[in-house]
Amino acid sequence: MSASAKPVVALTLGDPAGIGAELIARLLAKPEAAEQANIVLVGDPWLWQEGQRIAGVQVETDAVASLAAVRGRADTARPAFLAVDTVDPQAVHRSQAEAPGGQSVLKVLNQCMDAALAGQIDAICFAPLNKQAMKLGGLRHEDELHHFAEYLGVKGYFCEFNTLGNLWTSRISSHVPLKDVAGYLSQERIAQAAELIYRSLLANGIAEPQVAIAGFNPHNGDGGTCGREEIDTIEPAVKALQARQWPTPDPFHGPFPADTIFLKAQAGEYQAIVTMYHDQGQIAIKLLGFSRGVTVQGGLPVPITTPAHGTAYDIAGQGKASVEATWQAFLIACRMGAAHRAAT
Repeated sequence: MSASAKPVVALTLGDPAGIGAELIARLLAKPEAAEQANIVLVGDPWLWQEGQRIAGVQVETDAVASLAAVRGRADTARPAFLAVDTVDPQAVHRSQAEAPGGQSVLKVLNQCMDAALAGQIDAICFAPLNKQAMKLGGLRHEDELHHFAEYLGVKGYFCEFNTLGNLWTSRISSHVPLKDVAGYLSQERIAQAAELIYRSLLANGIAEPQVAIAGFNPHNGDGGTCGREEIDTIEPAVKALQARQWPTPDPFHGPFPADTIFLKAQAGEYQAIVTMYHDQGQIAIKLLGFSRGVTVQGGLPVPITTPAHGTAYDIAGQGKASVEATWQAFLIACRMGAAHRAAT
């Protein structure tokens, strides 16, 4: 791929007290990383040096003065590095969720989103962050996705996708108490979630995505004897989706009992599952491959991805964190970034 054709993908180092910097160092030490994108690393120089030291690698980068300068680089064989000073190293205590770390994460992510809004970058892949640290550091939302959506001016439907290889999941409700989930179910939300993950799979290079919609109650409600959400809400939503015209033939199916649909997906029948609540999909995905899972922030005007695992404070600084999920998150950001660039 020529330098001019590569998507510009911004990488961040994540929570400075966690494993993020060492993961990014391992990722960028892969020779094939630079082949995928015009990469720009954004973060504190001291933290980048620390990440390389922990990972036991040394990565050559080209300094840039701004994110606006990245797309015009003639040689993208080495990552660009935009140095930003966000946190004093003395204020960071490894493996602790603290306000300075959260403030650092927010500053870097906001700078990357400003660049995305200006058309300077095509995708963002961020290393693991810690929600507690971010809230201590000023995050006003329940999670980073809602912060992204507000910052980027999103007015429509958005949700997290969790992915594992060729299997993606979305959910109708997310970080809410289980007792409140039924109140989130509506035909409109189900249709929006299903269409969003379908179009996101197209952008990720899946030619004919097949999307399954899960039921809500045990045994799909057993004909209404174990709950009526399938009859009253989910089935009508699926039928409405099936009645519409789509770029590929017959992409939507269901609803299916949630305790068996993942078996069909694992066998390759479906590339995506729309689940009704957080643990309905998360438990299955993490059991199938915790160390390879990726979170994609769906419904935003720029692709944003991250490994599905957290900051792993228990092993931070020990040099043994697996880079696999970060690598997969990066590859998705590259593919979706290329599609985003082609569409704009």
